Amino acid sequence: MFRRSLIALALAGSFFHVGSAAASVIVLDFEGAGNGVSLNNFYNGGTDGAGNSGTNYGISFGPNALSLIDGDAPGGTGNFANEPSPSTIMSFLTGTAVLNYAPGFTTGFSFFYSSSTVASVLVYDGLDATGNLLAQIDLIAQGVSNCSGDPTGRFCNWTPVGVSFAGTAKSIDFGGTVDQTGYDNITFGSATPGKLPEPASLALVGLGLGALLARRRKA
Repeated sequence: MFRRSLIALALAGSFFHVGSAAASVIVLDFEGAGNGVSLNNFYNGGTDGAGNSGTNYGISFGPNALSLIDGDAPGGTGNFANEPSPSTIMSFLTGTAVLNYAPGFTTGFSFFYSSSTVASVLVYDGLDATGNLLAQIDLIAQGVSNCSGDPTGRFCNWTPVGVSFAGTAKSIDFGGTVDQTGYDNITFGSATPGKLPEPASLALVGLGLGALLARRRKA
């Protein structure tokens, strides 16, 4: 079971962009959300079940969608490792995890996942997993095979997957076996999941901008 698997076993949500062409791409990394609590309106101008708030993207979650912090991080109980953006992911302990994005998104959708069982993720053009099915991503069981933790965590393989589609999507149904499937870096507007820059990379960008500004002042 994932409670003993994912749960035994927080930068707020980030806006990922590369140049103007990808300015509308949104990445949800769940950092700043609580451990084992409902995400609810964490990304919708409200809070998760523990009262934490993220960036307001107009994205809400059904009651089954939970945030889970790596057991190696303070306050965490998650039995996972090597997550693409430490230390928080999304999982669920009942039903499936449904995400609603009322403004809608186009072009593509992607994420990283870790699972001990097969699973499917469905993209719909209506809210609450209704309307027309625009895309389906079938997942294989890969999360617990041939890998080591960081330093601990049984679910330690994270695979990037994505899909392009026509139309405007407004909801996503994240399936899988409860307590056995986790998701991270959920990306809207791209078939390739975003991965946030490492702190060292951000520092280099800052130094580069500083040098450029200094040159302009001298000029």
